[in-house]
Formats: sequence, C-alpha cells, structure tokens
Amino acid sequence: MIKLIFLLVIVIGALLILASRRPDRFRLERSVVINATPEALFALISDLQQFNRWNPWNRKDPAIQGNYSSVTSGVGASYAWDSKVVGSGRMTITSVEPPKSTAMQLDFFKPFKAQNTADLSLQAEGSGTRVVWGMAGENNLMSKVMQVFVSMDAMVGKDFEAGLANLKELAEQAALPHNAA
Repeated sequence: MIKLIFLLVIVIGALLILASRRPDRFRLERSVVINATPEALFALISDLQQFNRWNPWNRKDPAIQGNYSSVTSGVGASYAWDSKVVGSGRMTITSVEPPKSTAMQLDFFKPFKAQNTADLSLQAEGSGTRVVWGMAGENNLMSKVMQVFVSMDAMVGKDFEAGLANLKELAEQAALPHNAA
C-alpha cells in the first residue's frame, strides 16, 4: 500500500512539473478565404445574432439557452449562453473596426472558469476575403495540467475550423445571384 501511495505521489509530482513548464499564455487561430467582400463578412461577425448563425458551439447543442443584451452589434453588445453540452459563459464585443475586425471578451463559467479574448480580422485577398479567427488567454494551473495531455489548439482548433466553414457556406450562399440555376 505504501508503494502505491509513493508511486501516486511521484506520478502527480511529475504531472505538476510537466504542467508548470507549459506557457503562461496561449494563442490559437485559423483562417480561410471566403468568396465575399469584407463588408458582407463584417456584418456576419460584428452582430452577435449573425455570429450565432455560424457559431460552431451553438450548432453542437440545439437546446442551448441564449440571451442577448439590448444591443446585438458593435462595442458593448453581449450574448450569454447556458448549455449542458458546451457549458455556460458570455461574450462581449470590445472593439470593432469596420470592415476590418471585431474583438470580443469571452467569459467562461462552466465547465471551467476562464477569461479569454477572441478576434476576427478581415483582409481582402484576390477576389475574396481572408478571415482570421483567433483566441488568446492565460493558462491557469488546471489548463496547464490538461495541456500535458492535449493542447488548447487540439481542443478548440477543430471548432474554429468548423465555424469558419459554416461562415464560408453562409456568406457564399448569400453572395449567389438569386436567379442562379
């Protein structure tokens, strides 16, 4: 029994040492080129009701409960959500630069408390627009321990890719001529 406890202490100690070597901050991002103008895309990223049309986490839980502030676009607009599948939190737009970028404060309450920032930037590229979606934040001890096993990029990156694919589909369908065959 003593050997088992000793082994457990060594494993926990090694895990904490590995976790302590993880960076104090993280940043992840994904990008895609969408066949739409920056102005058309800006309307889909700077208004939280439009944002939620392509938000990958809302699509994960059709029963998600969400509430918008009295203003849904521009600085100060916020959206709070509660879900058994994706947790609960709030996002608030902190800056906009039409038609170039939107930044948000993300406050997560469940399953873990965290405060991160997200940003979406738009840059004309060829006949379309490059959309870059990023998220940054601090790695507390719990997130450092989790990242010993799986990186933040691996945990969230696929959701960003899904969201950008949803945005691309939405924007490019909206850009189609109404009389297209």
